Amino acid sequence: MDTKHIHISEYNYELPDERIAKFPLHERDHSKLLVYRNGEVSEDHFYHLPDYLEPGALMVFNNTKVIQARMHFRKETGALIEVFLLEPAEPSDYELMFQTRGRCAWYCMVGNLKKWKDGTLTLQHGALTIKATRKGEHGTSHLVEFEWTGGMSFAEVIDAVGELPIPPYLNRETQESDKTTYQTVYSKIKGSVAAPTAGLHFTDRVLHDIDQRGIEREELTLHVGAGTFKPVKSEQIADHEMHTEFISVRRHTIERLIAHGGKAIAVGTTSVRTLESLYYMGLKVLQNPDVSEEQLHVQQWEPYEAQSVASGVGSKESLQALLDWMNRQGLTVLHSSTQIIIAPGYDYKIVKVLVTNFHQPQSTLLLLVSAFVKGDWRKIYDYALSHDFRFLSYGDSSVLFNA
Repeated sequence: MDTKHIHISEYNYELPDERIAKFPLHERDHSKLLVYRNGEVSEDHFYHLPDYLEPGALMVFNNTKVIQARMHFRKETGALIEVFLLEPAEPSDYELMFQTRGRCAWYCMVGNLKKWKDGTLTLQHGALTIKATRKGEHGTSHLVEFEWTGGMSFAEVIDAVGELPIPPYLNRETQESDKTTYQTVYSKIKGSVAAPTAGLHFTDRVLHDIDQRGIEREELTLHVGAGTFKPVKSEQIADHEMHTEFISVRRHTIERLIAHGGKAIAVGTTSVRTLESLYYMGLKVLQNPDVSEEQLHVQQWEPYEAQSVASGVGSKESLQALLDWMNRQGLTVLHSSTQIIIAPGYDYKIVKVLVTNFHQPQSTLLLLVSAFVKGDWRKIYDYALSHDFRFLSYGDSSVLFNA
């Protein structure tokens, strides 16, 4: 299949507004669960998910935590300016950024930009004063420098004045309850501006049942950017540019993947993109043992261009090469990035089972699902639509098995 020439219009379906879940269920794990295996569709409740998983398997979760990335400044004229944090600039490391005191800079989206031509914006919150100054453009975003008083860390600043950025398609204001319900119970590492929503269904009870079934759990980190909501506007996906996402994977996690034969159950599309990117990073190492950490970045179309090489390299071999490279570099954590686009024609290397929600029409996430179920996505979505499943971030879940 010529993936680049896929027409996004072929991945459209009618999604009535009333099918979009505006709020989560009171009990996370009581959501419905669609089960797709061997071309057959059935349904259950999410708390029964462990019953469908093979004992001894490895399940991988994205432990990123959503930050309160939306900040509102008001000019002296009364104009309201929204500054939406996208990606740390100075310092560029997420962990260092949230520890920073007094000054930092981010790449941001700016709402009502025409009202902020120049000058510094000020936000007063009790004894805390925050100033924001535009320092230039960076692609489609803006470099914004922040300065603040009081000796607080930037993590404490955004916790005090920021707003949690719930998805735009919910068409409502963020509520206090979202601070809890729009985070997974295992979220740890701050940096995302959107939740890895497949994980929102998990409770301590479900995680306990997974452990009891003898399924091993590992975590990695991919910070979800605003680009996750970026619609595919081009007719052919060759003209759609994927956003860059930053990942962190511990050496121990790669060791466990190797121990499980290079195969895993992925919780969410973010875990999928990270795991599949690891394979192509390992492939780079096999081709050039002296590759730098920066050069491990996976370009959007790289997997399709490397198919002839990849056909002869198994996932375990590729991951072992990556692990050996980390050991030579003295790294306990791999920090890298990916722009991978997974669409029909993609050959999955590591992920064998996928837990995921129901995604927007004509989205790259729907393309990823279609690739996983070998084009059978419409059967799954027709079933969900005709059986009262709730859609998108706060909606119901599915577990898909790679045929």
